[in-house]
Amino acid sequence: LHKEYRRQRQMCIRDRHMEYLTSAECAEKWNVSQRWVAIYCKEGRIEGAIQKGRMWFIPVGTEKPIDPRKARKLEQNKSN
Repeated sequence: LHKEYRRQRQMCIRDRHMEYLTSAECAEKWNVSQRWVAIYCKEGRIEGAIQKGRMWFIPVGTEKPIDPRKARKLEQNKSN
C-alpha cells in the first residue's frame, strides 16, 4: 500500500501552471540512469527543471538532451 501511494504521488507532481515528472521517471523514459538526469539538470540542459531538496522535477513533455559526446561524433561524421 505504501509503495502504491508513493508511486501515485510521484506520477504527477503539479505546480501552479505545469506538471512535472521526477528524475526517476525521466530516467526510465529516456533509458538513462537517475544520475545522468541529475547531471543534465545541474548543468542547466533541461529547461524548467526544479530542484526541491535532493530531488529534481522535470516538466512533462521535456525531450532528452543530446549527449555532447554523441553530438561531437555526429558532427565529425557529417564533415567526412
